Amino acid sequence: MALTGLLAAQISSRAGTTDTALAKSAILEGNVAYLRVGQVGKNLADEIRAAQGALAVSNKIAGTVLDLRFTDGNDFNSAKATADLFASKKMPLAILVNGGTRGEAVALAAILREAHEGLIFGSATQGTRTAGPIQPDIVVAVGPEDERAVMENPYATPTQIETNAPEATNNLLPFVDHTSEADLVRARIKDGDGFEPVPVQRASEPLKPFIRDPVLARAVDLIKGLAIVRAPRS
Repeated sequence: MALTGLLAAQISSRAGTTDTALAKSAILEGNVAYLRVGQVGKNLADEIRAAQGALAVSNKIAGTVLDLRFTDGNDFNSAKATADLFASKKMPLAILVNGGTRGEAVALAAILREAHEGLIFGSATQGTRTAGPIQPDIVVAVGPEDERAVMENPYATPTQIETNAPEATNNLLPFVDHTSEADLVRARIKDGDGFEPVPVQRASEPLKPFIRDPVLARAVDLIKGLAIVRAPRS
């Protein structure tokens, strides 16, 4: 499986179950816990606690990204319990919201910002009966359809369109000399130039996949930056 596929497969999805509040959990960039909430329901705090415990078994977590984009819910007590859980952890927290963040998910983001000093990324939310509209601390505007797509796999590579068209590639090579390497070597020997072996180029290492979700990428950068700043100095 390709490296991108492996990284995407690390995200455990619980979508499709009606009684599950936490939709996804994963470790990103080696030490950042990613928790995507499907709905603010009665079991949210317990599910987050269990997910954090599972992720911490084999990873040293530097902080958490709580994704509340397109999240709804009507359980304020669950929102409060979830906020209390994060407050007890005392770790860096980034919260992702957008125009699709509704109901008690907005209240949860507001409580976390106030009580836990979590930074909010994304786009503005609507107000609800328990919380006013939220203006993110760091605004990152993304269209809703694009955001839904990239949330499914934050490492996904955009589909190439223009670069793969024949007219886009063939026109770049009008003067390429297609003489084979063997013909070139024979010509050099005939001309008395001798033969110098062509150095073998090592295959370049595959590029490390990077997060293409712009909102999530900013949040992960924050968590990793804080981890560096807070790391004990020898």
